[in-house]
Amino acid sequence: MKTAPLLLAISLGLFATTSVSADTCLHYKPQLAIPYEIAKINNWENYLFSEKLDGIRAYWSGEYLFTRQGKLIYAPKWFIDALPQIPLEGELWIGRNRFEETMAAVMDGKPNDKEWDKVKFMVFDLPASLDSFDVRYKQFKSMAQGLNIPHLGYVEHKPVESKASLLALLESVNESGGEGLMLRKRSGIYQPGRSTNVIKMKLVDDAEAEVIGYVKGKGKHEGRMGALVVRMPDGKEFKIGTGFSDAQRENPPELGDMVTYRHNGFTKNGIPKFARFMRVDASKQ
Repeated sequence: MKTAPLLLAISLGLFATTSVSADTCLHYKPQLAIPYEIAKINNWENYLFSEKLDGIRAYWSGEYLFTRQGKLIYAPKWFIDALPQIPLEGELWIGRNRFEETMAAVMDGKPNDKEWDKVKFMVFDLPASLDSFDVRYKQFKSMAQGLNIPHLGYVEHKPVESKASLLALLESVNESGGEGLMLRKRSGIYQPGRSTNVIKMKLVDDAEAEVIGYVKGKGKHEGRMGALVVRMPDGKEFKIGTGFSDAQRENPPELGDMVTYRHNGFTKNGIPKFARFMRVDASKQ
């Protein structure tokens, strides 16, 4: 029975949503953050902040779960049947430093109840709402608390006190193995695409690139992959030679895979400095 969620949908005014197919979600266009480095922030009190969770970003249409790219996530029936019939956006998450475990559970085409039992859908937005984020936050927080569903939570947001306190917290989160922080403009309306309403703060940069080739290993890596040759969205090509486990060098990402890497800024030619491999995120392929 979904009577309570249905009443909630009416009260939130989110009933007029586009229908979606079961395989792909074509109308969903996520709001994407801009890096802190290019953001122009004058009044810090205009923002709420939260920790950036290292899970699989997901969109709940009210009927199906999808990745950020709009591909269907095969969640168990008990998991999705409990969710409210309104569009939600959040992170499928198990815990800090457990991304690989989360991805293995979430991106499996044949969902395993035992693995999904560890996953929680942490809501961070209401993508169909036309209200400001201040209002949206109160709504999805109240919803998650009121429904009392074990695998449904919300990402807690707090007011920014000052730039100094935020940078200190960023250091603390980083030392604890966290991904970073997210800032959301309190008055911001949900806007598909890159938006100044959402800002990503990290101590190191990360980005994605397509695997287009391999460099053979030498020395201790002879007979296996030494480095990946990758292409950035702007067409620039470079190599990633660090950050791999022995198993990943034995079975490297496939040609065409999008890999996530970390780096420390760019050279004068726009090539990432000190690029190191992080992972292949199946939800972004």
